[in-house]
Amino acid sequence: MSSSKHSSELRRLALSVLQPGFVGTEAPDWILRDIGDGLASVVLFSRNIVSTEQVARLTAQLRAENPDLIVAIDEEAGDVTRIESATGSSRPGNFALGTVDDPALTEAVAADLGRQLRAAGVSLDYAPSADVNSNPDNPIIGVRSFGSDPELVSRHTTAWIRGLQSSGVAACAKHFPGHGDVAVDSHHDLPAYPAGRDEIAAQALPPFRAAVAAGVRAVMSGHLLVPAHDPDLPATLSRRILHGLLRDELGFDGLVVSDAIEMGAVTRRYGIDGATVKAVAAGVDAVCVGGESAEEATVALLVKALTAAVTGGELAEERLAEAADRVREFARWSAGLRAAGAAQDATGDGIGHVAARRAVRLTGAARAALPLTAAPHVVELAPVTNMAIGKETPWGVAGPLAERLPGTTSVRVRGQELEEGTVALESCALEPAVGRPLVIVARDAARHAWMSRAVTGLTAARPDAIVVEMGLPGATAAAAQIFTHGASAASGVAAAEVLTDTSAL
Repeated sequence: MSSSKHSSELRRLALSVLQPGFVGTEAPDWILRDIGDGLASVVLFSRNIVSTEQVARLTAQLRAENPDLIVAIDEEAGDVTRIESATGSSRPGNFALGTVDDPALTEAVAADLGRQLRAAGVSLDYAPSADVNSNPDNPIIGVRSFGSDPELVSRHTTAWIRGLQSSGVAACAKHFPGHGDVAVDSHHDLPAYPAGRDEIAAQALPPFRAAVAAGVRAVMSGHLLVPAHDPDLPATLSRRILHGLLRDELGFDGLVVSDAIEMGAVTRRYGIDGATVKAVAAGVDAVCVGGESAEEATVALLVKALTAAVTGGELAEERLAEAADRVREFARWSAGLRAAGAAQDATGDGIGHVAARRAVRLTGAARAALPLTAAPHVVELAPVTNMAIGKETPWGVAGPLAERLPGTTSVRVRGQELEEGTVALESCALEPAVGRPLVIVARDAARHAWMSRAVTGLTAARPDAIVVEMGLPGATAAAAQIFTHGASAASGVAAAEVLTDTSAL
């Protein structure tokens, strides 16, 4: 093969192992050119989405260049939603489903989501999170997990995969080998999972074993250090973990996708180009990029890094070709899955609402205080959300409650405002609630000291206040509490129903 032909083939191979994002609700010219040159995958984010119909037009535009193109999306439902980022998810997330613990319900919710994604032209969903949230202080997983029990997480991981794939959309179990017992957000730095091999096998791996048994064909690696298996390299960059543990021990022979390669956990040490090369060398087949770095120049940089690594001997050409083959094989399989998916593409059977309602729990004091008969004042305590959730997705109880009780007023308070003294709880919370019911909405109060202090202060001044916790339940000073087990739009509606209608209890 001539040098120019070899260079062209290397570029095609390098393009085929990237899963880039891009900006805009229409495909930019550079993406279309790259698809023509060998790019086999793209990933969509909320910036690409206006409606299901618009996404369907976008995916059709992309697939005009390659009918088998893998179109991925990071859509977990619940708190992490892209397809409904403008409105909030109409389906509860994993923790709510795990709280109900009805695998048939989980399967139905995932199938409903799959129908919507398939109608939009999506072929791969980066879900479910198969992480066991064994650390309640985990800053990145929380309600994205089905729960803290490996057996529960395993059965709902299985149900989610079956439901999603029954509708023609491929599932992707994440974040291997388990991101549930960490204390650092991998978007910013490298977390560590210091457990021994036996504990990892008993606590973190069962849901991934269940996913493989359920027929998952894609697994996403996590950017975390697991010293029991590799003391030096994060899982995404570790052949010991991706090949020795995932492929040899768990028997997985499908597509390995990296978590977003621009995340600080790997780029702070290796740069985005170095991390990409090390990931493919370790066993990653498809490198997700573009959540933050969504430019043509980033793709060009990574293609250059991969081809240079081959010519320089840092990356075996056989490994790059193997990864490209796995991408092509997955593309063919997922295209067939999409074609064979459920014929009914329309959603709207209300299963998300049913699931959100079934996940609501409340204390006896809350039961005694309900229903609200007068318009309340609602104080929503808003944390800074992590980058996986995003900043734009609507959440809370005030909006749906105002629809049911006209005259409801509300304020949203952030920790920085309290700490800087730019907002006083008395003036924004207690004074507007004089003579009226007070509803306090929290989101992981046990994880945020400022929020816990605010709940304590407000309930001390107003013992009759009702607290709605939309994150992980934790101990507070409130007697009357409602727990939604997630902050999706569906969960907010369910909480409003419980607050205003005792027949919904």
